[in-house]
Amino acid sequence: MRWEDLLFLHWPIDPDVLRPHIPPQLEVDTFDGQAWIGVVPFLMASTRFRFLPAIPTATRFLECNLRTYVRDASGRAGVWFFSLDAESRLAVAGARLGYGLPYFKAKMHCEHLGNRVHYTTQRSDQRAPPATFEATWHSVGPAKPAAPATLEHFLAERYCLYTQCRGQLLRGDIEHAPWQLAPAKVDIHQLDMTQLLAHSLSTPPTSALTAHPLTVTAKEFVGC
Repeated sequence: MRWEDLLFLHWPIDPDVLRPHIPPQLEVDTFDGQAWIGVVPFLMASTRFRFLPAIPTATRFLECNLRTYVRDASGRAGVWFFSLDAESRLAVAGARLGYGLPYFKAKMHCEHLGNRVHYTTQRSDQRAPPATFEATWHSVGPAKPAAPATLEHFLAERYCLYTQCRGQLLRGDIEHAPWQLAPAKVDIHQLDMTQLLAHSLSTPPTSALTAHPLTVTAKEFVGC
């Protein structure tokens, strides 16, 4: 798959707020004592199973996820998703059924306005509380890889995700080149993505980064 028009927005959050929403086998990962919650909108493009042709309606679609960062018992760092909103019904159904990922159907739109990206999403799925996000953004500096031991590296350079499916904790590894990241100027028009955590994001994000498009390969999920 190829990820395009991707924006990383992050806020610090008390780990105790997240703890009830994460399986006990996983540790909430922190940077300088803070947990972090992210809103990440992007376009999923050129999506297909390896060696198979693309599937109509599940090849190119918008997605916006709400996430945090965790470690397993071995110390391996990864991503935990609280929600993943997508405009493809087939992608939502397949990810929920096959891997237990919390995908939800949403009405979404993304367009380029000169050098800016304008993105909107409104959840239409009744299996979760309402969630809306609307923002316009553009990069304000050159893109480069995140330096090790920085907040940007902690937030972006994650190469596995965790999910719980039918009572079993699973890990899915991914492969891609390091992110090319640039600071972002973001105008947030609507943001209500965290009702399922009984939490609100009422301040500007501490970290806002755009990312160059990249190609990602996902491996099969394995039990933890």
